[in-house]
Amino acid sequence: MKLNSNSARLPTNFGLFEIHSYLFNLADQPDLALVTHDFNQTENVLIRIHSECLTGDVFGSTRCDCGFQLNQSLIEIQKAGGMLIYLRQEGRGIGLHHKISAYRYQDDGMDTVEANQVLGYEADLRDYSHAVNILNEFNIKSVRLITNNPNKSSFLKKHGILVSEMIPMIKPKDIENEYYLDTKRDKLGHILPKSQL
Repeated sequence: MKLNSNSARLPTNFGLFEIHSYLFNLADQPDLALVTHDFNQTENVLIRIHSECLTGDVFGSTRCDCGFQLNQSLIEIQKAGGMLIYLRQEGRGIGLHHKISAYRYQDDGMDTVEANQVLGYEADLRDYSHAVNILNEFNIKSVRLITNNPNKSSFLKKHGILVSEMIPMIKPKDIENEYYLDTKRDKLGHILPKSQL
């Protein structure tokens, strides 16, 4: 249940959105929803549920595919109409400080899952219940979900949101992200192609 919400007009490089801020817990940062102007859909809505990644979303890190997925999703949502939900679950739920520690272990040869585990965390601690609450706020019954992660689709379905389509968002592999993307496919079940490098 949300504690508080705010909204405002948000002109961006991708086009005009309305930004909604949802404070579910006073101790947390607010989760956000960017919806296209004059949004009023409830069925087969184009949706991206995006977990915060400061290094990728803001600084343009090439270690991951997060910034690419965020930008491309905003382009597609602006074209078709829809919503991007931005969840404050940095580092698959371990937080920014611990994610930077995990990066150090990755620099030493561990993959992203092993690095989380050596820090005492599960591979993925994310929970999408806030996204479900936001979708319910807009009375959204079914979605076309931009994701490579079947866990997101399964979570929505378990909580009464029909996923009519999963739309892949695949960043081309390069020397910096190949190992990371392969690990997401092999250990986290993401739908990604085999390495072609």
